Amino acid sequence: MSTTRLYRGAELSEEDFPVDGLRARLAAGDAIAWVDIDHHDDAALAAVGTELGLHQLAVEDAEQRHQRPKLDQYRTHQFLAVYGTTVADDGSLTTCELSIFVTDRALVTVHDGFDMTPVTRRWDDSVVACDRVGALLHALLDVVVDGHLGAVSTLDDRIEDLEGLVFEDTPDVRRLQRDAVLLRRSLSRLRRVVLPMREIMTGLTRVAGLVDEELDPYFGDIRDHVVHATEWTESLRDHVTALRETQLTIQGNRLNLVMKKVTGWAAIIAVPTAITGFYGQNVPYPGNGEPWGFWVSTTVILGLGIWLYAMFKRKDWL
Repeated sequence: MSTTRLYRGAELSEEDFPVDGLRARLAAGDAIAWVDIDHHDDAALAAVGTELGLHQLAVEDAEQRHQRPKLDQYRTHQFLAVYGTTVADDGSLTTCELSIFVTDRALVTVHDGFDMTPVTRRWDDSVVACDRVGALLHALLDVVVDGHLGAVSTLDDRIEDLEGLVFEDTPDVRRLQRDAVLLRRSLSRLRRVVLPMREIMTGLTRVAGLVDEELDPYFGDIRDHVVHATEWTESLRDHVTALRETQLTIQGNRLNLVMKKVTGWAAIIAVPTAITGFYGQNVPYPGNGEPWGFWVSTTVILGLGIWLYAMFKRKDWL
């Protein structure tokens, strides 16, 4: 079922009417409409396309899905492809494609799973009168861009948690590597969604009659949010890269420390090995067969071992 709304004189006058009668309802000079279509409902999309005279290429883009974020200009309307975003508990980014047709008198949205409740709430509570399509489009894009900011904020929090994990004394290296790769992948996907929004918002302000003097500050606020989300996403991608490099540096330093300790203990162990190996020759040696020879060699082993341990300890090798 498609969701429909009709506004007359900035007031909601009708809901859930069939899309077949859309053209007749828009015949009144002060009427504007919103039609929300599930992307699986090709019949409803075709009917709306016929009622509003939507370009066939734009309709095909809405049907085929997986479009890049863009703004296409046609003679009687505009077609937008944008993406809503959410971040799961594990840090993975989920996107929901939203196709939007903007005509002089109607706003048509096509999606699969995008939550329109915040959008309709904005329309009901908005300080901007819903007496023109630009006002409806503003609330819709505002919710979309707020979702982008919410997603990048959530990823920022997860990166801070990951940063704390890096500097733990005994970090979980596998978890750190897995989370770093997942966050970088999520930020890359978010960047592909957010970055084209700057071009889209700039293009909308050039559409004649869509953004008037009253709406221009509101669309300017969305542009500022888009710039903020874009720059934030770029900085977080660099942050994840730097965090990964820091983790590798710390891991290398810890490995060097371990190698120093291993080398120091190997040097200490080499002393008794050398002495006992020397006295293990099949030739007579001083103290051979005498008790004092045993005690002399033992004393030399202990003395040199203690001296090497003290020296390495002083040099912070052990």
